[in-house]
Amino acid sequence: MKFIAHINIMPKAELLDPQGKVVVKNLPNLDIKGVHDVRIGKHVTMQLHADNEQEAHDKVETACSKLLANVIMESYDFVVEEA
Repeated sequence: MKFIAHINIMPKAELLDPQGKVVVKNLPNLDIKGVHDVRIGKHVTMQLHADNEQEAHDKVETACSKLLANVIMESYDFVVEEA
């Protein structure tokens, strides 16, 4: 079966996000006011083959925890669906 995973990787909440801070600081230059916090992360889509949804989930979990995310500094979540 073919699956697609939508993976979101974000810096952990307790860590500073310098890229997000720069965005917050510069939004008023675009006349966008009232934004107090921006956190910038990554969105990854992964297409994969697996015998069932649980196997696909396990493959994505392994990819996230061992390759895609730095688990010391980032958290991740994902959704797996049939393609």
